[in-house]
Amino acid sequence: QVQLVESGGGLVQAGGSLRLSCTASVRVFGILHMAWYRQAPGEQRDFVARITNGGRTTYADSVRGRFTISRDDRRKTVYLQMNSLKFEDTAVYYCRATDRDGNNYWGQGTQVTVSS
Repeated sequence: QVQLVESGGGLVQAGGSLRLSCTASVRVFGILHMAWYRQAPGEQRDFVARITNGGRTTYADSVRGRFTISRDDRRKTVYLQMNSLKFEDTAVYYCRATDRDGNNYWGQGTQVTVSS
């Protein structure tokens, strides 16, 4: 079992920055692939960024060049640095962990609101 807790969301003006964190309660964090998703009101949950257990990263086109995903395996934490935020980045951001068996685990989400 993997438990995930996100933090770092909040209200920010367009053009500003936020850093989200997601800390896992798990015996071994380094084997997990980690990802961030987001869900705006009335919309489906969309992929934002992913980092493999080897450190390879992938980004959605809408955030590439503005967001950076990283991980600290000693702290069992994955981060999402969000720069040049836009109104359309407003959403609840969710952390997801995928284990070696392909099981997915989700956090409770953290709200990011960007004012225009």
